[in-house]
Amino acid sequence: MKVTVHWFRRDLRLDDNTALTHALRSGYPVQAVFIFDDRILEGLPDDDPRVSFIYGCLEDIHRQLHKHGGALHVVRGRPEEVWAALLNTYEIAGVYFNKDYEPYALQRDRQVTDILKQRGIGVHTFKDQVIFEENEVIKSDGSPYKIFTAYKNKWLEQFMHHDIGCDSAPPNYNRLQLNFPGREEVGLKKSNVHVAACDIDGLLDYAALRDFPSRHVTSRLGPHLRFGTVSIRWLVARVRNISEVFLSELIWREFFMQILFHFPHVVHSCFNAQYDRVKWRNNETEFEKWCEGKTGYPLVDAGMRELNETGYMHNRVRMVTAGFLCKHLLVDWRWGEAYFARKLLDYELASNNGNWQWAAGTGCDAAPYFRVFNPETQQKKFDKDLLYIKRWLPEFETPEYPKPIVEHTSARARVMDAFALTRQ
Repeated sequence: MKVTVHWFRRDLRLDDNTALTHALRSGYPVQAVFIFDDRILEGLPDDDPRVSFIYGCLEDIHRQLHKHGGALHVVRGRPEEVWAALLNTYEIAGVYFNKDYEPYALQRDRQVTDILKQRGIGVHTFKDQVIFEENEVIKSDGSPYKIFTAYKNKWLEQFMHHDIGCDSAPPNYNRLQLNFPGREEVGLKKSNVHVAACDIDGLLDYAALRDFPSRHVTSRLGPHLRFGTVSIRWLVARVRNISEVFLSELIWREFFMQILFHFPHVVHSCFNAQYDRVKWRNNETEFEKWCEGKTGYPLVDAGMRELNETGYMHNRVRMVTAGFLCKHLLVDWRWGEAYFARKLLDYELASNNGNWQWAAGTGCDAAPYFRVFNPETQQKKFDKDLLYIKRWLPEFETPEYPKPIVEHTSARARVMDAFALTRQ
């Protein structure tokens, strides 16, 4: 029997899944597939918490499909090799998947699409992880926006006339019994770090309290958006009337995605090429102290301890820690970006890169290089009662806590000089 294949990637849900909905309407039973990509996994530990989270989501999808007489086909390997094998396993009428806009994903999808089309198999791709994709919010001359405020205004203008209704189709899955593979079969181990459930209801106080790391008013949605366990359409429909500030954060996410698509050089270089000439100090000892949360600046250290232990860091503290590394220690933003990429449960290339370049002063619409946040001032404003700091720094205010690694005024003068040299 011919089947339509839905390829799960960053859309780990059955509800309001654009490509899956279209696959279910194709007229053929749908066989769901997920590939643990060796090219991605080879750079990660076996117990990476994000991969452990994905595994749990796939188990849940498999159970849901089982209720409809179907099963999720899970394979590990290189995608092009896996698809060659799948073509010998199923008689495939067509393949459906949702778009991914990151550089590696684009290359992978082109390669797989070529393989399928050579066999005469139709490939159907859909927008799913964003409200507006890379060429939908652009200037009147067709060029991409580089300034967030202008992008946001155009996004909101178009959103006024945009239908974000959720979509679904009757279940029509390929009736197949498959055993869900154990972790060992796909070379994984269970992580001790867990992804928290998202909390939309807490967003009522988001605008007023979001900058205070001891308050629990953030949504913890990052990993769920990254891996698509929630629909962006469902989310925007829920939050648009709850928090304009949080909606703005979702627009930032799409802004950075279109920046990455249109300016892929940002992965390895500064968006503003002038700042590729910055002479970073890149002191490895100081970088290690930053990673370990031992800089002597309590808000920075508390944030790094939280990140290392939980895979999460409060957004205000992310800004402070990133700015401290780049501007106080004059360490290349790429070092910090790579460290966050290894640790953050909600790591997403576009947002991670965009926010690090913002903090460093090298990106589009960035905080200017002469804007250097004072971690002590930030602490007094946003954790004056030391609730967050004392939670993560048990040795704070004891002889064991280190002295500051650098003095703020001299560090600010040093980074000003380093950036000024690029303007000569």
